[in-house]
Parts: sequence; structure tokens; C-alpha cells
Amino acid sequence: MDSNPALCAAIANYITTSPQQRITFAEFMDMVLYHPEYGYYSSDALKIGFKGGDFFTSPNLCADFGELLAEQFFQMWEILGKPIPFSLVEMGAGQGLLALHILKYHQLHYPDFFTALEYIIVEKSPTLRQEQQQRLQDFSVCWCNLEDIPPNAIVGCFFSNELVDAFPVHQFTLETGELREIYITTDSNEKETCLSFLEVTGEPSTLQLAEYLDLVEMDFSQSAYPDGYRSEINLAALEWLSIVADRLQRGYVLTIDYGYPASRYYNPRRSQGTLQCYYQHRFHDNPYINIGQQDITAHVDFTALERWGEKCNLKNIGFIQQGLFLMALGLGERIAALSYQKQPLSELLQRRDALHQLIDPTGLGGFGVLIQSKGLNNTETSQPIKGLTLPK
Repeated sequence: MDSNPALCAAIANYITTSPQQRITFAEFMDMVLYHPEYGYYSSDALKIGFKGGDFFTSPNLCADFGELLAEQFFQMWEILGKPIPFSLVEMGAGQGLLALHILKYHQLHYPDFFTALEYIIVEKSPTLRQEQQQRLQDFSVCWCNLEDIPPNAIVGCFFSNELVDAFPVHQFTLETGELREIYITTDSNEKETCLSFLEVTGEPSTLQLAEYLDLVEMDFSQSAYPDGYRSEINLAALEWLSIVADRLQRGYVLTIDYGYPASRYYNPRRSQGTLQCYYQHRFHDNPYINIGQQDITAHVDFTALERWGEKCNLKNIGFIQQGLFLMALGLGERIAALSYQKQPLSELLQRRDALHQLIDPTGLGGFGVLIQSKGLNNTETSQPIKGLTLPK
């Protein structure tokens, strides 16, 4: 298949120089996606949104997604007493489209807020960072690493859209009722010019895997779980949330992604986990082909984010589907207004289709939206968040 031979060789070298000549799936996924030279998110292989690309996100559809988020951020600023500056920290900003839509909307509709706004982008991919800088050159935006933000430095909101699903995950399977981790090794019979990777199982690489399952109260010793059941554990998500909570002094964390509560994530009937690969707008479940040329993701366990957040002094404000969140922020009014707009029919139909895709419960509308807070007083906490307040 269409794999990057240099990346395959780098992974194989890492495996053969490892103590047991094997690596965790999390290490494999990290190299495939984030290797500084050949990783999917570091290379020209990355394709988002356009025809022939690998996947698209909500901001690729229309500006409305960002504009409605902008309404939510404005309300958060008001709740916090209109602090100056109010920092918006976007983590994993893709092509910069979401930032562009948010900043343009604030500039046009909320000039006082726009003046108070400090927009920060945390972006690991040099390829995407370059594209963001080009697209946002008319705005005051700064780029940094999450670790470079000082503790308790941010008053405002950390937010992400389809970020956590791309964090490297550990994979595990059940063998005679015991939890075994899935490791990756090389096929020693293969010629160096045609590398392939094999899965092997072994003892868990870290006690953190069991601690994670205790956190979300999952017990795989139950008879409901068949032998060969496999799934994922996202330790990187907990580490990320710890850093975010540490950097936030006062304000919110807003996380949008596809995923489930733990009870659904680890349902016995979801026996092969949630790992998916995206290649030219098609998805499959084989991460060992198209290496470096395709995206690899796993659904988000929102229960883990909620409970780990509590341990990091983040208060759970609410969890809701994206479709309902956007409707509460005014998407329904935007759909209704289409009937009164004078545009060519083809443009109206295209726009209506885009808006409906944002709320389609079988697609983007079914994504989860988790809002957490830190450092708010009782008066601030008592004020309802607009995106969580559904019409009666």
C-alpha cells in the first residue's frame, strides 16, 4: 500500500533498538502521526476538507460553526466580568479556518470583546502552523506550545475541536479474562525494502492503564466481555487535561469531539474498539497500511475527561451533543432565515445542507461538547451557559 518508506524504516529502527524489540501501539501511533519529518501531521500528506482529502471538520463546511462558538465565548467573557485580556487558547487549530471565523465575527459584532481578546494557538504540526500563520496574518495571534504557558496564566477559555481523538492511544485485548496490552513489532522475515508490522500481546506497559479503568469504573473480568475483546485507553488525554487545568487560572475548558461516556465506549458489543483510519474521505480500521499517508483516530472517552478534570480542580458544567449545543446558540434561527434570503437557489441549498450537517445526529451533530470551569465564584457558576441552555 501507499506507505512512506522512510517513516516505516524509522519506526522499524525504533522497534529493533527497544529493549524487548517491541513498542506500544501508543508509541507506534505517535510516530505515524507526529514524527517531526515524516509523520502524517508533519508532512505534505495531510489533506483536510477539499475533494480528494482524507477528512473534513465542521469549520470546513461553513463559517457558522465558528460564529456560533464566538457567541459562546462572548457570553463567557461577560460571565467572568469582561476581563482584559480574555485569552482564547485554541489547541490544534487545523488550517486556521475556525480561528478566522471566530476572529472575523468578534471584530464585526463585538468590537469591545475583540479589543480585549488575546488569541493563542497551540499547534504541534509545523505544516499546519505555517498554513495558520498565512491565513491569519491580518489578526493579532500568537503561537506557542502548551507547556510554554506559565501555570495559572490564562483567564479565558481553552478550547479544541477534534483534537483529543488524534492523541496516541494504548490498545488492549482480553485473553482468558486477563487484560493484555497490544504491542507492535517487525516481521523479521520481511526484506528491509518491504517492512511490515505485527501485533503481539504482553503484560501492560504501565500501571496507569489499570488506574484509568478504575477511574471510569470499568471491570473487564465480567463474563459479558468475550475473549479477544479489544479497545483503547487514552492516557495522553489525561496528561493533556492536567496541563490545561494547571495553566488555567479562571475560566473554561470547552472540548468538542466524537466519543461516548465510558459505559458506551466499553460496551461489550463494541468488541473491536473505536480505532479508525481516514484516507481520501474513506475510513477503515487497518493502521498498518498507508503509513504516514492517513489519519488515525480513536473516539474520546468523555467520562475519563470529566472525572480526571475533577481531580485537576475542573468543575463539570455540562455535556451535550453538538447539534443541541449549536441550536441553543442560534443555529435554528439561521436555518429559518434562509427562507428570506435573496440568493441563487443553488447557494441557498448548499448553505442549508451545510447547516443541517452541523446538527445531523448521525454525523457532526452527534459529537460531544464538554464544558468544564475553574476558579469561578458562586455568582459566576450560577449563570447558565448559553450553549447548554435548551429552549423549553
